[in-house]
Amino acid sequence: MKIVQNILNSRSDEDGNFFLVLKKILGFNPKHLDIYRKAFTHRSANRKDAQGNPVNYERLEFLGDTMLSTIISYHLYKEVPSGDEGYLTKMRSKIVSREHLNELGKDLNLIAYINSKISKDSFGDNIHGNLFEALLGAIYLDRGYKYCERFVYRKVIEPYVDIERLEGKIISYKSFVIEWCQKEKKTFRYEVYEDSGNESLKHFSVKLFIDGNVISKGRATSKKKAEEQASKRAYYALQDKMG
Repeated sequence: MKIVQNILNSRSDEDGNFFLVLKKILGFNPKHLDIYRKAFTHRSANRKDAQGNPVNYERLEFLGDTMLSTIISYHLYKEVPSGDEGYLTKMRSKIVSREHLNELGKDLNLIAYINSKISKDSFGDNIHGNLFEALLGAIYLDRGYKYCERFVYRKVIEPYVDIERLEGKIISYKSFVIEWCQKEKKTFRYEVYEDSGNESLKHFSVKLFIDGNVISKGRATSKKKAEEQASKRAYYALQDKMG
């Protein structure tokens, strides 16, 4: 405790507050606050270092993505000795899916600490996962692999990684529906149709046809998301047949 107090006394109030926020999130004392500040800096802040290189979280996000994949891969390798390469790859994809990373970032409320010229309300869901990966990259640079590994075990593996539950989790409903149609020798197609919404943000509406019949519809801000939504609805509508 005395060490922490000495650290706080040697810093500005702003640094001291940031140190305490990080300590609460991380579960240990951060050493180099500048690395973590970079992990929360969005490109819209237009920051550059002394050499003129952009300062934002994107490079740390790349590093954190690699660290997370490595740690999860090793955990699965140990825990599932019977799993082949395809099985391990699929299981890792379920754990590090964009949807799951976004949930992790939201749980830690990382967006509250972002340095950006863009309103927090204007960001999409992926900002949460991006910040989570950037934070992992910062932990690795600040304290090394072991601290990064412990953080992932505490925040990801212990609370969320249940092998049996994950085996039944669907990553992509569209992929699942397509595989099922191919296996059952059914025809399918996704058809975009005119959207009648009045929102200022453009939306896409999609119909999913199986064997010439409209099975479901989806509507979202991108064609890909609308297709995934339609696929999810088709899955639940035909769940007794798809298994």
